[in-house]
Amino acid sequence: MIHSIPLTALLDACVLYPAPIRDLLLHLADFELYQPKWTTKIHQEWTRNLLVNRPELTRAQLQRTVKAMEKAFSRRYSKAV
Repeated sequence: MIHSIPLTALLDACVLYPAPIRDLLLHLADFELYQPKWTTKIHQEWTRNLLVNRPELTRAQLQRTVKAMEKAFSRRYSKAV
């Protein structure tokens, strides 16, 4: 079997902000179709903007999401660019 080098994609705040897109991209990464990357600044941007536009959400809820992302993908991929 020939192993190709997996595609790497930087997931910017604009694709992490909407939950359906974030979920789709992370599911695809979970199937190892590509390697997701992000930075702390990117996480800060999308969570900050989501809290402004969705006041019913809490910082703690979004931090759980960020931590879950870090845990799920730090095993296989570098999280920072």
